[in-house]
Amino acid sequence: MPLRIALSQLTTGPDPASNLAVLRQETQRAAEAGARLVVFPEAAMACFGTRLGPIAEPLDGPWATEVRQIAKDAGLVVVAGMFTPAPDGRVTNTLLATGPGVETSYDKIHLYDAFGFAESKTVAPGSEVVTFDLDGARIGLATCYDVRFPELFRAHADAGAVLSVLPASWGAGPGKREQWELLTRARALDATVWLAAVGQADPAASGVTAAGSAPTGIGHSALIGPDGTVRERLDAGPGLLVGDVDTEEVTAVRRTVSVLANRRLGVNP
Repeated sequence: MPLRIALSQLTTGPDPASNLAVLRQETQRAAEAGARLVVFPEAAMACFGTRLGPIAEPLDGPWATEVRQIAKDAGLVVVAGMFTPAPDGRVTNTLLATGPGVETSYDKIHLYDAFGFAESKTVAPGSEVVTFDLDGARIGLATCYDVRFPELFRAHADAGAVLSVLPASWGAGPGKREQWELLTRARALDATVWLAAVGQADPAASGVTAAGSAPTGIGHSALIGPDGTVRERLDAGPGLLVGDVDTEEVTAVRRTVSVLANRRLGVNP
């Protein structure tokens, strides 16, 4: 049976409690649509442009605890971006994955020190590749700027993943939508995995004025097949994308496009 997933494209604000209310509502919508997994954007806890240090909480803190309750109440797995304290006084940009039979987290490895923004000033990098299993499918976790580094997605595939989820809060600017669409399709194809890329909605499409240069989202979330074709896509505004992931298609594509088996560089002997 295909794995039904939901991508919740929304605009979060600076208040973690208010954002939790939206997550609860959207998780219920995903459950009613039959999804087994709902993926929220990076910075679902609080939007970029917010002072992250004062709002960061550990994984056993109240915000993450409430996300666990939301997942439990809906009976599905939730992936949501939050911020946790780092030992050096910065925070980590963390994905929490929680729900029936699933409890793990991923700290963003590649920090967005690009296009005039320096994420590393306030955020410490992670170092571990993280996957989890749901209904017999292995799923890899990545965040936003990670999409520019194909080796992470190949590491997901090497770990047995058939789906990578990519929460993001993509920065706006000339050519940035085109880069988002190109990179997400390329990562699906060069790792031959399904890719669920879910970004923050464009604040303007949500009636919100974005302040400063922080990356606050452009929308255009997508579900992309292991052959690099876009199966479903949202526009700039808020929305819930529900789609089915056929894990057997990964096997078929890898027989035809054997890029993983044919690698000669970066492969462990």
